[in-house]
This record gives sequence, C-alpha cells and structure tokens, in this order.
Amino acid sequence: QGLLGESGGGLVQPGGSLQLSCKDPQRFVNTRDMGWYRQAPGEQREQRELVASITGVGGLNYPDSVKGRFTISRDNEKGMVNLQMNNLLPEDTAVYYCNTMPAIANLWGQGTEVTVSS
Repeated sequence: QGLLGESGGGLVQPGGSLQLSCKDPQRFVNTRDMGWYRQAPGEQREQRELVASITGVGGLNYPDSVKGRFTISRDNEKGMVNLQMNNLLPEDTAVYYCNTMPAIANLWGQGTEVTVSS
C-alpha cells in the first residue's frame, strides 16, 4: 500500500454529490503537483484516467468529462487533497485514487470506490 490514503467513496444516486479526501500524514501532498485519478470497472491499472489536478502553486486542470462538476482543492494544514464531485453520472462509477502528477508507482493506495446508480 502506498503512502496516501483515500476515503469518502460510496453509493450515490445520479445527480448526487460526494467529497473524496486524500491524506498524507507526512504532508508530502503540500508541495507537489497532485492529481485524482480513476479506474473504471473492467479497466486495467494502466488505463487510470486523470480527472483533476492541482499544481504546487494552485493551478487547476480538469478534463472535459468532469469540468464544471468536479473541484480539486488542497488543505496544507491537514496534509490533504480533496475532490468535490457534484452532479455525479453513472459513468463516474470507478475506484478513485490520488497520486502525484505525474503518478509515482509506489504511491498508489487502495483507492476509494464510487458507485453512481439509481
């Protein structure tokens, strides 16, 4: 298991919201470019998709598939990177992971599972 711990996933209906959190007790996340990734059911690890990123100076980036619905933020005091997900769609169903950007192999954690279904 990697250094980073993800939490906050669950089952939610379409249109619902969830907030995911990624915690690093060593505050590693505070200065690095960080991202939230997801692996949809049936996909391989190599197909994990970057869905949100935040640079060390606060620059944000999102793919079109989540833009306007997902918001990434950083809490340096708590050593956390959060992902607020609104208006969730069934196609957002996946296991969500945080990692640096680009990802470092030995930092992958167990992820947190998000299921969007009615």
